[in-house]
This record gives sequence, structure tokens and C-alpha cells, in this order.
Amino acid sequence: MVPQPSANTHPAIPVLQKIFECEMAGIVRYLHYSFMIMGHNRIPIQKWFREQADESVAHTIAIGEKITSLGGHPPAVSATVAETNVHTIDGMLRESLEFESEALGYYKQLVKIAEDEGDIALDELARGFVRAEQEHHDEVNKMLRSPK
Repeated sequence: MVPQPSANTHPAIPVLQKIFECEMAGIVRYLHYSFMIMGHNRIPIQKWFREQADESVAHTIAIGEKITSLGGHPPAVSATVAETNVHTIDGMLRESLEFESEALGYYKQLVKIAEDEGDIALDELARGFVRAEQEHHDEVNKMLRSPK
């Protein structure tokens, strides 16, 4: 549940803070996954997980900057990253899909708030993130399919 903003804060700040927490958790999650890849496909998959961690860093920076530009304070903690001990490639990709779906939901909330506020810059920022998250979601879905 996203906390409700106080009367003197921008209504997007609570959602931005949740996104910030999710993206910080993504950094940890994707780095962890990259360490746990074993086997003959290690190099390209490890590289892909590290790229996802880098993308989470970039998203975190952009969101943190937006929070502070709106007068808010980025959280000093991330969302909890559970250690499921699922270290198969398929399992890690499925967990990634769940994580990406959660983040996508928050980004879509941000689009709605930006539209309601008439904040074009925030709307464009949010829509860019929706596109990136949706493309990542689609890519992971493809990775989970068996070749035919």
C-alpha cells in the first residue's frame, strides 16, 4: 500500500519513494542472480543480469533526483529482497518477472498521478519508465519460452 501524501507534498512522492525502494532492491536482486549463475551459459546470462542491475542503478538515480526536485526525500532503504534459494536460471527469471511486474504497476500509478497533476515532464518520465519496464517484462517472458 502506498502511503498518502501530506497536504504540503507533491502527490507523486509516495509512489516515487516506492519505485525508488523497488529499484534499489533490483540492484541487489540482479547482482545476486549474477553471482549465482553456473554452467556453460554463465557468461551471457551473468552479463545480462549485471546489465539489469546497471539499469536499476540508472532508474534509482533518476527517481531519486525527481523525488528531491519535488521536495521529497529518497528512502535510505530498499524494499526487502527475500533469499528464496532458487538459483536455477528459470527460477531467477520467474522471480525477476514478479519483481518487474510490481515495479511496472508503480510506474503506471505514476503516469496516472502525472496526468492528474498536468505535469508533462513527470508524465514523460513515467511513460519512459513504463516502456522500459514493459520491454524488460516482454524480454523475460521470451526468455522463459521454450524454442519450438
